[in-house]
Amino acid sequence: MPEREEATLGHGMNGKYLRVDLGAQTVTEQELSWPLVERFLAGNGLGTELWLQESRLDVDPLGPENALVIMGGLLCGTPVLTASRASVCAKSPLTQLFSESTVGGHFPTMLKATGYDGLVLVGQAASPVYLWLDESGASLRPAGDLWGLDTYATAQTLQQRHGNRSQVFTIGPAGENLLPIASIMGGGDKPRAAGRTGLGAVMGSKRVKAVACFGSKHPRVFDLDGLRASTRDSTASLRRYTKALYDFGTAGGVPGVEFSGDLPIQNWRKGSWKEGAADTCGQKVAEEILVGHYSCTACPIRCGKVVRLRQGPHQGTVAHGAEYETTAGFGAMLLNRDLDLIAAANDLCNRLGLDTISTASVVAFAVEAAEKGLIDRGGPGRDLNWGAGPWVLDLIADIAYRRGLGDLLGRGVREAARRLDAGRGANLAQALRPRAAEFAIHAKGLEIAFHDPRAFTSMAVNYATAVRGGCHLEALTYFVEGGSTLPGLVGFDMEPVPEGQRPFDPHGSGHKGALAAHMQNLMAIFNPLGLCKFLMRGRTSVEQIAAWTNAVMGWQLTSRDLLQIGERLFNRRRVLNLALGLSRLDDTLPARLLTHDRGEGGAAGSLPDLGRMLAEYYQARGWTEDGRPSADKLAELGLGDPGWQA
Repeated sequence: MPEREEATLGHGMNGKYLRVDLGAQTVTEQELSWPLVERFLAGNGLGTELWLQESRLDVDPLGPENALVIMGGLLCGTPVLTASRASVCAKSPLTQLFSESTVGGHFPTMLKATGYDGLVLVGQAASPVYLWLDESGASLRPAGDLWGLDTYATAQTLQQRHGNRSQVFTIGPAGENLLPIASIMGGGDKPRAAGRTGLGAVMGSKRVKAVACFGSKHPRVFDLDGLRASTRDSTASLRRYTKALYDFGTAGGVPGVEFSGDLPIQNWRKGSWKEGAADTCGQKVAEEILVGHYSCTACPIRCGKVVRLRQGPHQGTVAHGAEYETTAGFGAMLLNRDLDLIAAANDLCNRLGLDTISTASVVAFAVEAAEKGLIDRGGPGRDLNWGAGPWVLDLIADIAYRRGLGDLLGRGVREAARRLDAGRGANLAQALRPRAAEFAIHAKGLEIAFHDPRAFTSMAVNYATAVRGGCHLEALTYFVEGGSTLPGLVGFDMEPVPEGQRPFDPHGSGHKGALAAHMQNLMAIFNPLGLCKFLMRGRTSVEQIAAWTNAVMGWQLTSRDLLQIGERLFNRRRVLNLALGLSRLDDTLPARLLTHDRGEGGAAGSLPDLGRMLAEYYQARGWTEDGRPSADKLAELGLGDPGWQA
């Protein structure tokens, strides 16, 4: 790290953010603390610290005291490859824990181009507003005419008002209706989502419809010539190793994921779905409905897809193509082989501002609940059956507008199951009925992302310990277990593996706890830096990321320094959630993923030994046996006296 504070001033960051007091209708400029930037970088690292400055631990997630922080990554707005991401931080209405959601596209870069690194929204507006900011400042403006519009229409309206080059970050009806699975969307009809943990509901609770911005400022770079040369050298390699993402998007991985047993099928019950995977994958999209490609700022991968809709309320229009997670959720999870229905469901979720992972999960949960007789199937035209049908689109709309069954499902699978099970009687017939909690697949209240821990068992310990719950992005260990070459394994203590061989048995339990801890530390540097994790698919090393960071900031970080920052950030948020009531008892998974054999396919016969892996994980982290960071570990990371942990 730099020896003097002056080494960082004026490089990478603008050094200021806006504090928006919605109750008082004031916007004030605040200076950033450079020591905090050095310790926690920016993005979710700095966002956590700013949230702590503004909010009590016992705050109601949908109350005015829950601050909503939007903070660009440290390298966002610079020529660093994929440096386009911002983090949104708040206490989650879905998990009741501190959480974050990240977003790419062009909004984060444009926000930083206004001259501000981020925003802190506090309080609650008396009536709907939106925030407009540019290089001359910011103002809150009435949004009554926008309230009720979908995210595409909101973006279009504000771009007509403020110019087509402006960028808009907005909630849809789901956020306005305070759904705990509501997202915040950027990019208009080429959307990118801050999707997970319901932070769209937090924005809706503040009656903030949108943030719109335009700017042309670029952060100063310490060694611009060196950085440009380095990114030129890296671009060809990144494109080479991520070509499949350009050709087919993330949904191109569906057949391979199904082959390995990693694809969740029929609400995590079935083991194989080969024909269905072939019918719904990115390759099929490219054959039938693909129109074009798009990318986030500073990214040569261009994994975003544009498709033509052939079904649903917006049939005939072009829309964002479904990502892998959405394809798996509205495809395999429902045994739905209708490619056009998946595309329409994805488009509708984006317009209404719904997290597609959580929404698909609650729809699959509803079908199984109907199958087991716990809820009505819905009647003619709305039969909740495996194989899906147009009723899916009706149910998505019902969820967003809290109508009928949608009001129950929009609370997420954990709360929906709790409410269904609360109605059980004490008689024998009731006792023999299935419990909804048995097939509500979540971790810490967050619906688990669509990578099966029975296929790559290290994902079991990641899901069980991830800061925000059932999040695959906090470790991405299935990259490693699947045989990908990741230069980021620097510092991981294991024997060298011969070329062409996998370093881990994907179905075994050895070294998996330590692997998960290491990969969580590694992945924890991406959001605060504002980088896309597909850099790892492009075989970008931690050393390269450190070199880019140094070129921007004028620092002298090593790869091990970065990994220690990642470890500091992960431990910081772990202690914060312990203070919010988290315990070792929460580091677990649903029984279906621990005891139910898929029975066929690539993961048949594999069940994760979570107890063994957790013990190894805690030891690797330097935590106590009950999952609490030790005093020595906190001191080592400079977190010895967080102040709020009690």
